Amino acid sequence: MKMLKTLIRVITDKRLMLLFRLVLGITFIYASLDKIANPDQFARIIYNYHILPHFLINIYAVTLPWVEFLAGLFLILGVFIESASLLISFLLLVFVVAISINLYRGVNLNCGCFSTDPAGTKEGAKLLIKDFVFLFLGIMIFFFNKSYVSLSVLIQKKSPANP
Repeated sequence: MKMLKTLIRVITDKRLMLLFRLVLGITFIYASLDKIANPDQFARIIYNYHILPHFLINIYAVTLPWVEFLAGLFLILGVFIESASLLISFLLLVFVVAISINLYRGVNLNCGCFSTDPAGTKEGAKLLIKDFVFLFLGIMIFFFNKSYVSLSVLIQKKSPANP
């Protein structure tokens, strides 16, 4: 029992949560950059999944990278941490479902995660494992965030209502 309490204290430590925020935030910002720069190529990648209706593909290709960018930025800055981690966790669940559907179909395609290059890496099952690890980080942040090194805490401290 004591060992379990120690393990829980270690994995919910404020410094570890900060590390999780930085890893997830940087990953999502990095993942968004090429998609923001090349929305047409990202739209082709989305089309190759054969999941979304055609009329949603361009909207998704333009908005998703900006959602990833902002959610990652919020995690790094420590603003709206719970909301950003919940949004990222939801996106990761969507990614897991989309990749799983295509693996089930026997299609191993470029996921478009970090590059819109048509000749990009086709990772398949390895990608699912990475997404589950990132999902674990997002869930941990959502439940155990302590706003350590957070812009929102600094703003609250300097607020006239909180002298």
